[in-house]
Amino acid sequence: MWDSESESAGGRDYKNGAVSSNKQGVQTDGFEQRGQSWYVATDIPSDFLIQIGDASFHLHKYPLLSRSGKMNRIIYESRNADLDKVVLDDLPGGAEAFELAAKFCYGIAVDLTATNISSLRCGAEYLEMTEDLEEGNLIFKTEAFLSYVVLSSWRDSILVLKNCENLSPWAENLQIVRRCSESIAWKACANPKGIKWAYSGKPPKVSSPRWNEMKDSSSPSRNQQVPPDWWFEDVSILRIDHFVRVITAIKVKGMRFELIGASIMHYATKWLPSLIKEGTGTENDGSNSSNSNGSGSSWKGGLHMIVAGTKDDIPPVQAKDQRLIIESLISIIPPQKDSVSCSFLLRLLRMANMLKVAPALVTELEKRVGMQFEQAPLPDLLIPSYNKTETLYDVDLVQRLLEHFLVQEQTESSSPSSQSFSDKHMYEGSQRVTIPNAKMRVARIVDSYLTEVSRDRNLSLTKFQVLAEALPESARTCDDGLYRAIDSYLKAHPTLSEHERKRLCRVMDCQKLSIDACMHAAQNERLPLRVVVQVLFSEQVKISNAIANNSLKEAGESHYQPMVSNRKTLLEGTPQSFQEGWAAAKKDINTLKFELEAVKTKYLELQNEMESLQRQFDKMAKPKPTSAWTSGWKKLSKLTKMTGLEANDIGSQVPNAEQTRKTPRRWRNSIS
Repeated sequence: MWDSESESAGGRDYKNGAVSSNKQGVQTDGFEQRGQSWYVATDIPSDFLIQIGDASFHLHKYPLLSRSGKMNRIIYESRNADLDKVVLDDLPGGAEAFELAAKFCYGIAVDLTATNISSLRCGAEYLEMTEDLEEGNLIFKTEAFLSYVVLSSWRDSILVLKNCENLSPWAENLQIVRRCSESIAWKACANPKGIKWAYSGKPPKVSSPRWNEMKDSSSPSRNQQVPPDWWFEDVSILRIDHFVRVITAIKVKGMRFELIGASIMHYATKWLPSLIKEGTGTENDGSNSSNSNGSGSSWKGGLHMIVAGTKDDIPPVQAKDQRLIIESLISIIPPQKDSVSCSFLLRLLRMANMLKVAPALVTELEKRVGMQFEQAPLPDLLIPSYNKTETLYDVDLVQRLLEHFLVQEQTESSSPSSQSFSDKHMYEGSQRVTIPNAKMRVARIVDSYLTEVSRDRNLSLTKFQVLAEALPESARTCDDGLYRAIDSYLKAHPTLSEHERKRLCRVMDCQKLSIDACMHAAQNERLPLRVVVQVLFSEQVKISNAIANNSLKEAGESHYQPMVSNRKTLLEGTPQSFQEGWAAAKKDINTLKFELEAVKTKYLELQNEMESLQRQFDKMAKPKPTSAWTSGWKKLSKLTKMTGLEANDIGSQVPNAEQTRKTPRRWRNSIS
C-alpha cells in the first residue's frame, strides 16, 4: 500500500494508494501465474491472448475493449471479429506495466507506488485508457497521483525520475521527466532550515544508496542542522541525462554556482571511479577545498605515474558511457571561475583526452583550466600523452593551458570595468584578492613541471625552451626552480653539444639565483664554462653591493663609526655562506687565469718555432740572379727599415730595451 512521507492520499479517492475500476465485467478473484503465462481466476474461459515478450496473458475481450482505445482500434482495423491474439512488444514498462493495467480493467485494486507509477502512466497512455471510454480511467488516476502525491515528495520525485530511465521517449513526451526535475530543483533550492523531509545525506560505503533503508529513516529533527549539500547524494543516483535536466533546472532557480559545481564533482566521483587516483581521498564532501591542492594525495613524483590509467583498462561499453558523462558534465559546469576546483578540471581533462571526447568540449575544458591555472596541483598536470607522440607527458597541452592563462590575465588587466559589484562577480573579486600574484604562482608550477618532465629523454630542447620562456620575466623573482629544471634536463641529456647547452641556459637569469643555487652552479660540471663565469660574476656583484649598502647604512646611523679597515675585516663581517661562496668563486677564477696564461705561453712557443722554421726555409732556398740595380735598391730598403726601427725604440724609452730588440717583430704583433 502507498505511504507518502509528506501528504496522505486519503480523501482523494485513491483509497490509500489503491485504485480500481467502478465496474467489473467479469467477476474474478485475481490473476494466477503459471510459468510465463498469466490467467484470470474465473470460471469463464479466456478468449483473448496478449503476448508481451516472453510473457503471455490469457484474458477476456470485454474488460479490455471497455477501457482501452488501442484494443478497440486493433480489433476494428483487423476486420476480424474472431481475432484472439495480439502482440504488444513495444508497450512501455513491459509485462509488469501491462499486468497492472489489466488488473485495473478487471476491477482489481492496484497499489500505486513511486516505483510503478511512471511505467503505469506510460502504459496507460500506450493503451489509450482515456476518459472517453470510461470516467476515472487509468490515465486520469495515474496523472492525478503523479501531480498530487509524487511531485509533493522529495524521495518520490527522485524514485520516479530514476524509473523513467527505461521509459524513453514516453516519459519525456508525457512531461514526467520535466515535472520531476523541476520538483527536485525547487526542493533543492529551498532554505535548509525549512526542510522537513528525509534525505540520504553523506554517501554510504556501498556504491549505491539503499532506498528501502532510506525510506524507513526519519525526517531531520528540528534541532538537526541541515548541511547545504544535503541533496548531492540523492541526485547522484540519476542517469546523466536526467542529472543534467535537474542541474539545469537548479541553475534557473538561482542556486549558488559553487554548490552546483560541488554537486557536479560529487556526481563525477560516483560515476567516474577512474577520476580519482589510487591513494587520493574521495571528494565526498563536495567542497572545493578538498580538491584545490594535491597535498593529500600519495603522489611521489616521477615517471612511474605514466602507467596509471591507460586506455586499455576501460572496456569499450564503459568507455562509451564515460565519454557521454564527461561531455555532459563539461557542458553544465557553471561559467564562474571557482565553481569547481582546478584539480577536478585537470582530472576531467585527462580522462577526456584518454576517451577521445569531442575536440570542441576539450578546448572549452582547457580554457576553464587556464582560468584557474595558478591553483593547479603538479600531480594532476602530469597528463600522459595519448596521441602516440614521442614524449611521455603531454607538454603541448600544458603549453596551451599556459597560453589560456596568459590571455585571461591580459583580458582582466586590460578591462578593469569587468569586475562589477554584482553578486556574480563579488565572489570572483574576493578570490582574486587572496592571490597576490597569480603569475608568480604559475611560474613556480611551471618550473616544478619542467623539473619532472625534463627526465624524459625524448623531450626536445625546443619544447623545454618554449615552455620555460612562455611567462614574462617579471613572473619570476628567483630562478632557482628554473635552474633545477635545467640541471635535471642536463642530467637526462648528457649528449647535448656545447651550443645546445648554452642555448638551454639562456632561459635562466644568473642574477636571479640565490646564494645556494650559485654555489651549486659554480661546481656544476654540466653547465657551460661561460655560464659558470656569469654566475660567479653576478654573485660577486651581489656581495659587493650588499657590503656597500651595509657600509652606507652603518655610516648613516653613526658618522663617528670607523670605516672597515681592510678586506679581511669585510669578509669576517659577512655570513659564513657568503665567505664560502666567495672562496669557491676566487678559486675558480684563479684556476681560469692560470689556464689562460698557460695557453698564451704555448701560443708564443709555437709562434717562435714557426718563425725559426721560416728562416731556415729562406736560407735553403737558392738565391735568384739579380742585377746590380736590384741588389742596390734592396740594401737601401733594408737600411731604411732598420733606421726607422731604431728611432721607434729610442722614442718609446722601454726599460727592457735589449730584450725588446731581441724579440722578432712578428712575435710582438702577436702579443698585441
